[in-house]
Parts: sequence; structure tokens; C-alpha cells
Amino acid sequence: MANPSGGPEIEQLIQLLSRLPGLGPRSGRRAVLHLIKKKEQLMIPLAAALDRAVEAVKVCGTCGNVDTVSPCTICADPRRAESGLLIVVEDVADLWALERAGIGPVRYHVLGGVLSPLDGVGPDDISIDALIARAPEYREIVIGVNATVEGQTTAHYITDRLAGSGVKITRLAHGVPVGGELDYLDEGTLSQALKARTSF
Repeated sequence: MANPSGGPEIEQLIQLLSRLPGLGPRSGRRAVLHLIKKKEQLMIPLAAALDRAVEAVKVCGTCGNVDTVSPCTICADPRRAESGLLIVVEDVADLWALERAGIGPVRYHVLGGVLSPLDGVGPDDISIDALIARAPEYREIVIGVNATVEGQTTAHYITDRLAGSGVKITRLAHGVPVGGELDYLDEGTLSQALKARTSF
């Protein structure tokens, strides 16, 4: 029986796109069909952009961000050093989210994951030693990892490693989001919001 999705080149493209986050085989097929229909306007420019990105994109040797230079433009910005604030995040996507929020001239450290003994991820598998080496340069380190069990384990491990360094260690607040309705929040979020309550 003939392969309904075309030749091996098309099948390989479907398989590769299906590996992207949020896409499965069905979404991969739809994306490939759309690319083929828009070959001149979309597929050719996308292929060229991917070629350029393969050559140009680097991981920052200081913070772990991705950019076309290393150190990245964030680490190279002298205004960011003046704040004395370093925010520790799990992933580059978290760094980008904080930058989109416009939180000000801060610097970041991307861990590249979280501690997860069940998955075989230990302290040597993420960028904790590099963080410890950078710590003395800052007056405050904000732990901005996700509020998962693994994230909190990682936060405690980092806090223990930084104990006695003289650097102030804080974490992002957890609780009721801006615009959130109590009825839609889970019990853990509500409990954390109550524990972290502030004066009005």
C-alpha cells in the first residue's frame, strides 16, 4: 500500500516536526501540508532562517541564555550589573518570559533543568556549580524555579550551597495570580498564597 503522506522527504519532515513541543503526528502533518502549500512564502524562507540559525546561535558561556554572541547581550549590558540582582531560572523560556514582563535591568542564570533523582538528574547535570561561582558578584539572588516538587528541591539545594556566602537569597512569590479568581485555583496555590500573605 502506498504511503499516503508522500515520499521519504515529506515523511521525514513530518517526523521531525512531530517532535516539537505541542506537536504530534497529526499536527506535524498539518504543518507540513501548510508549508508545502506556502512553499515560496514560508517554506523557503524558513529553511534559510534555520540554516542561518544553526550557524549563528550560541549558548552564552556566562548565563546559559541563547543568542548570536557569547557573552549574550544581557550579560554584556553594563546597566544590568549595577542592579546586583541575579535571577535563577530553569530554562531559557523562563528567562524570555521574565524579559517580556519588563522586570528591569537584572541578570540571569539558566540552570538547564532541575534536580530529579528519579530521572537521573543530579547536581552535576545542571549548571549549579557555575551559579555558585557567580554568586559573590551579586547582592541578591532570586530563585525563580517552578513550584514543582523538583523545582523546590532544586531551590533548597541551591540555598544550602549558598549558605554562608553572604548573598541575600530570595524566591519569587507564589500564590494568587493577578486577575485570578479564587474559585478556579487549586488548593496548593491557595494554601501557599495564605502562607505568603502580605500587609494591605
